[in-house]
Amino acid sequence: MLKRLIILTATIATALCATAQNDRLADTDRNLERAALMGWHVSLGAGFNIGGTAPLPLPREIRHIDSYDPGLQVAIEGRAEKRFHQSPWGIAIGVTLENKGMTTKARVKNYHMEAMNDDGSGEVRGAWTGHVRTKVDNSYLTIPLLATYRLDKRWSVEAGPFVSLRLHGSFTGSAYDGYIRDQDPTGEKMEVTSASYNFSSSLRRFNYGVQAGGEYRAYRHLAIRAQVAWSVNGIFPGSFGSVTFPLYPIYGRLGFAYLF
Repeated sequence: MLKRLIILTATIATALCATAQNDRLADTDRNLERAALMGWHVSLGAGFNIGGTAPLPLPREIRHIDSYDPGLQVAIEGRAEKRFHQSPWGIAIGVTLENKGMTTKARVKNYHMEAMNDDGSGEVRGAWTGHVRTKVDNSYLTIPLLATYRLDKRWSVEAGPFVSLRLHGSFTGSAYDGYIRDQDPTGEKMEVTSASYNFSSSLRRFNYGVQAGGEYRAYRHLAIRAQVAWSVNGIFPGSFGSVTFPLYPIYGRLGFAYLF
């Protein structure tokens, strides 16, 4: 009897869940239909970011980039787009969850450095000559506002500003196989095997910039997208003195979108 009661209860619960799920899907379909009637078209996309957090122009202290690893940087975007009546022009607004990061190794000379000596002797500060390894790993909630222009039935281009809220941030690295001169390039020389730095707590909370890209509509419900984004205010505030030049996140993205 108890077993039959459990089976009956599970059956009723499954039926109720299925009904609720069908109601939610029906509501979603109705909302998408209403948006389409108002001229708005919704899409959901995903892609990969590749780029770096770089100074522009490259400062003379950085003599050579030894290696660059972009890592796996994923982006997921929801977007609503509206085309103006009988015009190729339109407007699009999106919400993107994305990662932007990289790992680089470089050879530098008289590079301003503030780090903790790995031998436990304390902080080293001054002009560093040797090698540095830097790892950046940031995640953002980004909202772009774009003007769109449709070239034909398949191709369109877009451009506009964006603002990003940093959800997580990490900027760490090490200096190794070199020496540091106290305070400036003429100071007392000290050999350093390895020293580490962590500037994660000094990262900006907000970034803003511009992006541009294009879309190719391969099928009725599938599009391929590519874009480039540049944060123009850098990842550190102007008052931050441990890095003496601005670092700008500059990333390209290649991905796809499902068009509802």
